[in-house]
Amino acid sequence: MTWKVAIIGGGPGGLAAAIALTQLNEKQYRQGLPALVDWTLYEKKPRISETGGGISIQRHTWRMLELLGVADRVDARDVFRAADGRNVEHRNAVTGVLIARRFHSDDTPPHQVSGRMVRAKLQKALLSAVDASRVRTDKKLVSVEDASDTAHTPAVRLAFADGEVSSFDLVIGADGIRSVVRSFLSPHHTLQYNGQSAYRTILRKQDVAAISGIPASPVFWQYVGGKYVFTCPLGGDDFEVTARIRPDLSDDEAAQQTSWGQPYDMTRLLPSYAEFAPPLRQILRLAADVGGTQEFAMFHGPRLETVVKPVGTKTTAAHGGGVLLLGDASHPLSGAFGAGAGFAFEDAYTLARALSWAHATDRALVDALWVYDHARSPHYANLYKELDRGGAIVKDVASQKLPLHDEISERVRRLWLDDGKGGSGWVYLYHADEVVEEVIQQREKELATTTESAKTDETDDAAPETTAEPATATESAKTKETSEANPQAAAEPVTNGQPEQQQPSSVKDVVVPVVQEVTAAAA
Repeated sequence: MTWKVAIIGGGPGGLAAAIALTQLNEKQYRQGLPALVDWTLYEKKPRISETGGGISIQRHTWRMLELLGVADRVDARDVFRAADGRNVEHRNAVTGVLIARRFHSDDTPPHQVSGRMVRAKLQKALLSAVDASRVRTDKKLVSVEDASDTAHTPAVRLAFADGEVSSFDLVIGADGIRSVVRSFLSPHHTLQYNGQSAYRTILRKQDVAAISGIPASPVFWQYVGGKYVFTCPLGGDDFEVTARIRPDLSDDEAAQQTSWGQPYDMTRLLPSYAEFAPPLRQILRLAADVGGTQEFAMFHGPRLETVVKPVGTKTTAAHGGGVLLLGDASHPLSGAFGAGAGFAFEDAYTLARALSWAHATDRALVDALWVYDHARSPHYANLYKELDRGGAIVKDVASQKLPLHDEISERVRRLWLDDGKGGSGWVYLYHADEVVEEVIQQREKELATTTESAKTDETDDAAPETTAEPATATESAKTKETSEANPQAAAEPVTNGQPEQQQPSSVKDVVVPVVQEVTAAAA
């Protein structure tokens, strides 16, 4: 049968899902078979577009783009990579003194060297690989309902603001941090403003070049209390500057904060950075003069234990289906790790592989959902552990009441320079494609055991289980990648916005991210 699928959200995750599902159909067509999925993508905005500044393309992100067959659509001229292999620097925001500098490891394939580009250009590259006839814009989703008890209709019913009601076997919630689809899985899930906001401006490289002391590489200008500045060249003539701070807001102002970009007068923020080094004050003044700054409030929410919800008890008919979350909708990490796009691409690839397996083995959608959930949910649980670990380090350093410059250096040292203490570098070496294969093998063993039991007990006609203990494939992949690369990158907690990675004593023994995304704009 051909599954009817709705993709909600036209951000990087939703587009990646569309691309992955298209790959499944193309494989079917090459074999002279009908389409595996009949998908439609719904975007609430009048047209698919992206806001914000730069976006990181990490090593694992490039890998996913390659597996999805779209890496070649990203114009190399749109991606900034430091010519000397420099990955990222950390400097004292007051003195400008270099604290830590990272380079890519020598074994990094040239085509997978991490880079930074304008978000809109990545969006354009992805959109070029999507069948426009299957994309419907100006379609705001208002509700998701279980329709599995309705005869002759797919399992999930969607209602849109324009009055349209349609039913689907599978609904993919790629609708961002403020996901409507997520409310179906977790009705009581709420988001909270975490007290921080990011202010992003795109400048011209030639204007920034006139400011002495701003390196042509990704730099975190570190301070304390969640305040810092990030500067980085992008592709072409673009250069980004991001200021992150805990703005002094009233309760009413805090309640009105939004996660998507809002125009902001950067002049208002300049006094808050008066103690920063002259080059930073100059580039922030330039941002204020140029204009175009966007404000992004940071939000966080409860950590989901599962990102799928099977619908219907029938597992082989069209009535059996479900809902799943993909990308920011499934993990409101507030921009941590600088790999939001990469995570979404991993989700999309994993989902497509799970569907392909279920179809090829005559399994039900609920089995595909099981594979997806057991491949991705444990992975996100491990990401949260990294955030917690980094948060504990930051709290411990703050408790020591060190002088300002000592606290800045100690925090970077603990998160970047201490070797042999784990770290989040494994995130960027993660092979989601290998993990999903391990989970599929696990599921096949469990189903085989169930089948054998059924032969001896004819009364056992229960549907396949859709919930179980988390698979261990993600953890084993983490251990494998960590032992291979010994990355020492610790993500800083959501409470301090940007994750920061540890640096081992040898600067060439690990691949680490170029930068971290400083915001997660809603789809």
